[in-house]
Amino acid sequence: MKHIFILLFLVLGLNATMIKTTLLSVDYNKNIATVKLDRVDVGVSGFLVHTIAQNHTSILQNVHVISYDKDTKIATLAMNEFNALHNNALPSGKWKAVVGDKVELAFGYSRSMLIAPSEEIYHRITKSVQTQWVHIDIFATIISYSGHPTPLKEDFDAMNVASSVGLLFIYLDKKLYTVDIKSFVILSISDAPLVQDTLKLPFYSRVPKINSNWWGEGSSELEVYEPYYFGLLKEYNPNNKELLENIKKFEAKDIKND
Repeated sequence: MKHIFILLFLVLGLNATMIKTTLLSVDYNKNIATVKLDRVDVGVSGFLVHTIAQNHTSILQNVHVISYDKDTKIATLAMNEFNALHNNALPSGKWKAVVGDKVELAFGYSRSMLIAPSEEIYHRITKSVQTQWVHIDIFATIISYSGHPTPLKEDFDAMNVASSVGLLFIYLDKKLYTVDIKSFVILSISDAPLVQDTLKLPFYSRVPKINSNWWGEGSSELEVYEPYYFGLLKEYNPNNKELLENIKKFEAKDIKND
């Protein structure tokens, strides 16, 4: 069983340490910035930190890597508003990032959450992968509070803010997908041929019931497991060839079983 997770261990080892660098350029018209790094994966997220004065800094933007040139070692970052610490009672500055400001990537990558279809699979994976697991019950409580028995991308964002989880693992059809929880970009896909005898929706947790809203997106009970999470991953990874091929294989197998 251990050999299944060797690749995962290596991936976590590479990403567990936060990556710090400085801003090479910034373009607010296009909402992109660039940094120079020896290595980084597309999809890795983090923050752009502006120095206000000596010993005083402020996070200005969320960022995530959208491209990386191996020859020049230049990574291009997409920027969007940072609102995790928003407070209407406090004033907000009008600072803008400048060349030389700090960029911190892979924040929270030492903390992970797992979406699994059964208790057995959940425990097998969490006992085999070396990371600081944040229990899925916390996420179940978050979506229950939001009234989303079908979890939405915004619910994963809320989990990131509430628990500083950086990596999301999703088990689908004998494979384990490692995802940056903020950008929702797949970082790796690993074989994990575990036996699934039971299914709990929307995922395994010890929370007995997840509340639902009267209406709105996410308010309906989730009726299928793999098709929903495959669809969610595809939305944010439309050009990931391995994901698309795995979806095609799953759909073909599903049709054959019917």
